[in-house]
Amino acid sequence: MKCIAIDDEPLALELLKTYISGYPELNLLQTFDDAFEGADYLKNNAIDLLFIDINMPDISGIELVTALDKKPLIIFTTAYKKFAHQGFELEAIDYLLKPITPERFQKAVSRATQQYHFQNLEKPVVWEPFIVRSEYKMIKIEPAQVEYIEAMQDYIKIFLKGVTHPVLTLMSLKIILEKLPQEGFSRVHRSFIVADSQVKSILNKKIRMITGKEIPISDSYLDFIDRWKSH
Repeated sequence: MKCIAIDDEPLALELLKTYISGYPELNLLQTFDDAFEGADYLKNNAIDLLFIDINMPDISGIELVTALDKKPLIIFTTAYKKFAHQGFELEAIDYLLKPITPERFQKAVSRATQQYHFQNLEKPVVWEPFIVRSEYKMIKIEPAQVEYIEAMQDYIKIFLKGVTHPVLTLMSLKIILEKLPQEGFSRVHRSFIVADSQVKSILNKKIRMITGKEIPISDSYLDFIDRWKSH
C-alpha cells in the first residue's frame, strides 16, 4: 500500500517512519510536518493509506481529510481522546492514541491491510445471457457455457461446454459477436469464434481447445495469438 504521513511533530513522524519501515506491505512515499504541503501532495498523487495527526496548527487532520475529494484509507494519530468520535465519523480505519505502541500500530496496519484487500478484490465477471431461435424454440445461452462457435453458410453452430450437440441457429458470426461479451471471446477465422478461456494451446496457427478440438487461425486474425499469450 502506498502511504504518506502528516504530523507537525518531527519526533512523531520519525516514530511513524520507523514503524512503517518494518512492514513490507507499506510503501512510505513521503512525510510532511506541514499540513498544507501534505494536502497539496494528496491533491496531485494517489495513495492508499494516510497516517495523519488530528491536532495541528492552521488546519486539523479532521478538516484536511474532510476536504479531500477522494479519500484514501485513514489512520488518525493524536494525543487527545476527545477527537476519536470525529475520526470514526469519517470512517477512519483506526485511531491511534499517542504515544503509539508497536502492538497498537500493528493492529491498525492489520485493519488497513484487510480493508485494502477487500476493496481491491477482483469482482467476478457477470455476463448476461442471450436468446437464439433454434428448431422452432427460443433457447437461452449463457456466455460462460460457450466453448466455440462455427459458421456454416447462413447458420452458426454454438458449441457449449459439456453438451454433445451444438445449438444450430440462423445467424451470422458478426451478429453473434454483438451478442457476446466484448471481453472473453475472439474471432480467429472467418468461420470460427472461440472462448478465450477454453483455448489450451496454440501451435502452427492452430488452436487446441481444452476439449481437444482443433481450430485454425487465419492470417487476418493472427493478432489473437499475442492477445491470448498476454492474458
